[in-house]
Amino acid sequence: MKLVFATHNQNKVKEVQDILPENISLLSLTDIGCTQEIPETGKTLEENAILKADYVTKNYGFPCFADDTGLLVTKLDGAPGVYSARYAGVKANADDNMGKLLQALIAKKDRSARFETVIALNINNEQHLFKGKVEGEIIHEKRGNKGFGYDPIFKPLGYTKTFAELPLEVKNKISHRGKAIQQLIKYLNSLVHDTRQ
Repeated sequence: MKLVFATHNQNKVKEVQDILPENISLLSLTDIGCTQEIPETGKTLEENAILKADYVTKNYGFPCFADDTGLLVTKLDGAPGVYSARYAGVKANADDNMGKLLQALIAKKDRSARFETVIALNINNEQHLFKGKVEGEIIHEKRGNKGFGYDPIFKPLGYTKTFAELPLEVKNKISHRGKAIQQLIKYLNSLVHDTRQ
């Protein structure tokens, strides 16, 4: 089964491909010739995921899933949230975003936060949503060189290492995206199973 993941982010593609069943071939937006950035104008993670999945299905005709992820920091009233990828500005990179967040938390004792991911899947003329979250905290300085985004400053609850220090296979089991992807995989496997009967 060929399935489009509505992203240009090759780190995300690799992370997801590593946990997909072998019978599912993952394509990125680049692979299908979609070079533009799909506007994320939704006010929630759910709305953005749906916008991206609908765009690909409508314009390219592929079964597709899209995700939107947010980092929600308790003492910042849930910020950066839906704006996580562009927290320090539209042209900001991960270092800029982390720098702004660390600055915003400099006087805060409570550094609790959570990551949330919403996946919208368009397949067989139906849409399905899958959600995952992980609780943790924002540490005081970057640690680790794996992962991407806010991974070097996010330490999941019950762990001493950040997402950027943990092996990918461990991160994939406990992360927000990993949990949502596991639900997606369970659903896709049920479709494959149904077609074999």
